[in-house]
Amino acid sequence: MKTIRIGLIGFGTVGSGTAEVLRLQADRLRKRTGCAFVLKTVADISCQALPEQFKGIRLTKDVNEIFADPEIDIVVELIGGIEPAKTFLLKAIAAGKHVVTANKALISQHGREIFEAAAAKNVEVGFEASVCGGIPLIKALKEGLVANRIESVMGIVNGTANYILSQMTDFGKGFAEVLKDAQAKGFAEADPTYDVEGIDTAHKLAIIMTMVYGMTISLDDISIEGISSIKPIDIAFAKDFGYRIKLLAITRNHGDHVEARVHPTLVPETHMLASINGAFNGVHFHGDMVGDVLLYGLGAGKMPTGSAVVADIVDIGRNIVNGAVNRVPSLGYQPAEIKPRAITPLSKLHGSYYFRMSVLDKPGVLAAIAGTLGKYGISIESVIQKRRHDTASVPVVIWTHETDESAVQQALAEIDAMDFCTDKTVKVRILEDQEG
Repeated sequence: MKTIRIGLIGFGTVGSGTAEVLRLQADRLRKRTGCAFVLKTVADISCQALPEQFKGIRLTKDVNEIFADPEIDIVVELIGGIEPAKTFLLKAIAAGKHVVTANKALISQHGREIFEAAAAKNVEVGFEASVCGGIPLIKALKEGLVANRIESVMGIVNGTANYILSQMTDFGKGFAEVLKDAQAKGFAEADPTYDVEGIDTAHKLAIIMTMVYGMTISLDDISIEGISSIKPIDIAFAKDFGYRIKLLAITRNHGDHVEARVHPTLVPETHMLASINGAFNGVHFHGDMVGDVLLYGLGAGKMPTGSAVVADIVDIGRNIVNGAVNRVPSLGYQPAEIKPRAITPLSKLHGSYYFRMSVLDKPGVLAAIAGTLGKYGISIESVIQKRRHDTASVPVVIWTHETDESAVQQALAEIDAMDFCTDKTVKVRILEDQEG
């Protein structure tokens, strides 16, 4: 029986989960593959001792021991961040070792350098756990959907943001209160910026788009808006009209250009993505052959993410045993076929919108707003003005018919500059029920 030996860098939440999956599922993996997967060495600068169940596994603070060990076949990097993670992966590759990572920021920003280095050394890079934790999304794109031209992808791919929006929807709490609760429960980081401002989601969208379209893309190519401006009043209006607000990663394939955007979206309650709540993730694909596909599951967590890491380890182990390394290209396309593609300018988008304006309660305000919207060809479907309570400012909520993003940007800039506006307009795009 072939033994595949593993070196693990980082023994935090995901690292310890990966070790636990390898331990608990050792017999199952042997029966499925005919291989023994053995965690030989763990490198971690803060871990003083491994738990009792991992007795016999070497613990070191010197990561170079892993790179120098000729017995180790696969190096798993689970420390996160750009550096020193990037250096560690490149050192492992230079030593002729296959690598596995859950590092979405690293793959989305420096993936090309890592994949090129791996190709030069004829080793593999596994990164299933970098997008949506335990959901086998990367595998589906590389293999399960290989016969499809993907027409669109829409995804809830950040569990923190989805948990916050779900709590706001179900319990009527404000953003700040829910965020504090999420941090106390470990669902949100002490600095939640990447999660709530859409940056983490954009990293994941960049990886997805590279695999879906065979394209090079950077974070700068993606239009990003977060959820920190969403208030309970927006959630309430959405519910009244049969929608839920979700932070979506969206791309659509227009042939000569592709969309790349992350923003809060009003999703009809009848849509598959509307029912994905809490810390769960869901990604909806539309392929020209298969039609609609929804992948759903936990997008983070010790054991779900560890499961995805081990799936990569097993895939690479099988390829080693069968002499089939790089049988499936890491990004689903042959390297020479991965090329730049034009990104659809945000100003060229077309759709319906929800606006919430904060204005002074005085005559002529609605007329001025309607006149400005009409000036830019924006047709109003409905308008609601809440009565004033204890402040001079009142919310005016407007739902529009389909219009151009460029017109919306110009109209809102003009309205927000008017003396009766007391805050910047909150804008949320509306997903039509038939969109996929």
